[in-house]
Amino acid sequence: MQEKAADIQVMLEQFFPETPVPLHHQDAYTLLIAVLLSAQCTDERVNQITPLLFARADNPLDMLKLSIEEIREIIKPCGLSPMKSKGIWGLSKMIVELHGGQVPASFEALEAMPSVGHKTASVVMSQAFGVPAFPVDTHIHRLAIRWGLTEGKNVEQTERDLKALFPESSWNKLHLQIIFYGRKYCPARAHVIENCPICLKYNREKK
Repeated sequence: MQEKAADIQVMLEQFFPETPVPLHHQDAYTLLIAVLLSAQCTDERVNQITPLLFARADNPLDMLKLSIEEIREIIKPCGLSPMKSKGIWGLSKMIVELHGGQVPASFEALEAMPSVGHKTASVVMSQAFGVPAFPVDTHIHRLAIRWGLTEGKNVEQTERDLKALFPESSWNKLHLQIIFYGRKYCPARAHVIENCPICLKYNREKK
């Protein structure tokens, strides 16, 4: 398993040596908002909506000047807008009142905020603060199972398995490489094994 993981990592590095964060942002706060909005929404759609929101409020103090209803109206195209708008306003209030207006670089503090789960906190910790984390969403979970790297029944177990298989220093880049690879070569539907070098290699080896 360790050997397979190392081989897959080499392949991912060949295909995606550069891993720009797909969600447009300027700092930890705008990244946090963008990741929250990306739940059950495409990155492309989020990147269309965040400029409209950030033109009104790109920091927690300004966000609190908007009503939850105003936020909801702007972010409606991202889906789940009632929950997300309350979350954005609520976490902005916590950042101002508890953290001096700055996004805290702590899993515990981030996960205490409304609408911020472990995956969202992991993205912010890894991409905004450079802290090793391995954000596992349903896409990474699906690929890890497909590639035989985990038998995890949920994203939590898959995260533990992937952290055990890959060097900590690679986690922040690797989770993006897996996402990019999945989008281009290993989609959930209409997956053509001949077009997917990792599946082609390891499915052949199974036979």
